[in-house]
Amino acid sequence: MDKKNLAFGRMNFILLGLGMLIVVIGFILMSGDSSTTEAYNPDIFSARRIKVAPIVCLVGFVSMIYAVVHKPKDKE
Repeated sequence: MDKKNLAFGRMNFILLGLGMLIVVIGFILMSGDSSTTEAYNPDIFSARRIKVAPIVCLVGFVSMIYAVVHKPKDKE
């Protein structure tokens, strides 16, 4: 298979993988214990879960979009 027929270059795949990793890190930051009917857990409203993690996920999704639209440089 010829490399010129590929839609993405090597850098696109690296950026896409990096974006996926950032999104996974954001979801891990969102995880944690939940409140139950017997016990209230105030940690569900921590800054890490409602501010930092969604911003990290947003950065990951934006970097994935950039990885898709990034045009590889031609070596001519």
